Amino acid sequence: MSSLTALFGNSADKSSDDEKLMNLYWKRNELKKEFAMLRNEKYRLQDQVKHHQGAIARIQQKLDHLEELLIDPEWARSALVHYQLRGMNQRCQRKLARFAEQLKQQREQKQQSERLADWQQGLARESKVIESQIFERHDAILELEDQLKAQNRCLEEMGGVTRLFKRRAINAAIDELTHRLHAEEAEQEALKAKLTEISKREPPETAGLDIATKRSINFTIIAFAQQLYILFGDDELVSLVKEAGEKSAGAFRYGNDVECEEILKRIRTSTDAMEKASDFADVLQQRAKLIADKATFRTDNDAVPVAGTVATLYRIDSSGLIRESDTRILGDNYWGIAAVLSR
Repeated sequence: MSSLTALFGNSADKSSDDEKLMNLYWKRNELKKEFAMLRNEKYRLQDQVKHHQGAIARIQQKLDHLEELLIDPEWARSALVHYQLRGMNQRCQRKLARFAEQLKQQREQKQQSERLADWQQGLARESKVIESQIFERHDAILELEDQLKAQNRCLEEMGGVTRLFKRRAINAAIDELTHRLHAEEAEQEALKAKLTEISKREPPETAGLDIATKRSINFTIIAFAQQLYILFGDDELVSLVKEAGEKSAGAFRYGNDVECEEILKRIRTSTDAMEKASDFADVLQQRAKLIADKATFRTDNDAVPVAGTVATLYRIDSSGLIRESDTRILGDNYWGIAAVLSR
């Protein structure tokens, strides 16, 4: 026996070796997978580092450029004017974004309130119909109970001979009345269960705004953007403000110290006028309607109008006089309007 074991080996030992070899193989595969994942993560992080280094380099370049402008006496005042204009552009953007968000929230709340009211009215109507049916079942049950009592009393009061001939008919009538009574009671319970189910229904989920509402919101947002433009009272200054929001400092010069000071004065005047402006809701509504009358859309599902069809700016004075001018508020993306419209 020992000689056979020596020749062919021990099968148990061989099985154990095969198992160890397989475990080693799978562990090696897992290690290779983890190594590949780590390598990919390394490359991803290296790409991020390069991206951030590039961003830092660009910011540093802008800072160096700004420092050069501020060092140069002839450019220092222009740089100040540029950032005052840019600040005004950012102020208009914030005003428009805040107005757009508040307007959307108001319309969403109004639409949801209307839908909720319609849903509650529908429940009330449905409940009223069922309550009426429950009362009808109740009256029918009372009537059937009275008829049963009358039949039982008639059966009890009958004499011997009469009972002999009429008992079968009366019992049949009692059975019929009992069957109808049970049916009415079952129907009444089913109606009560349905009424309970109605009272436990959850209100519908909030739905998004429909296209018509989104269009109405967008007309009002465009009207408000036009109002910001008009509040400047200075078309040239508006152009400078818009350019400052799109270009970097040093892109162009604003003149000598006297000319720069004049622009700064105009900025302060326009800022004060913008902050003090109020009570233009009626004008805004009227302007939004004028914009809507001319607006067209590429498709029936578009909420944003074709820019060229809303390029007319409407100035409405206190007497109601309307003056029109061509100003591409949407087409030229004044105050970042494209980002705040409903879509």
